[in-house]
Amino acid sequence: MSSHRYVFKQTVPLTAVESSLILALWSCESLHGEAHVQLEAFYEFQADGRGLVIDSGTDVGQDLNKLFTGLLQREFGHAAFAVVRQADELFRASSGQAASVSDLT
Repeated sequence: MSSHRYVFKQTVPLTAVESSLILALWSCESLHGEAHVQLEAFYEFQADGRGLVIDSGTDVGQDLNKLFTGLLQREFGHAAFAVVRQADELFRASSGQAASVSDLT
């Protein structure tokens, strides 16, 4: 299973990130149906509040990541966040490959 880990600069309001995620989920529902998204869209905000992991191991997850990334790029710009693909299982600690806020400076 693979996932993508997003890390956001301090200047990015987390309420706006959550709104972008909701828009991406609704868009994904238009593509796959509400039940399919409910069953296959997995995500988790990190404890530090500046990170988010989204599963990309299914078609739904891949589309969710694409939609979410596109929304973030349009709203905040490319430099406002970092995203790294992780080959680990979702929600596991990575082996040093995770993005960090220092990667954004």
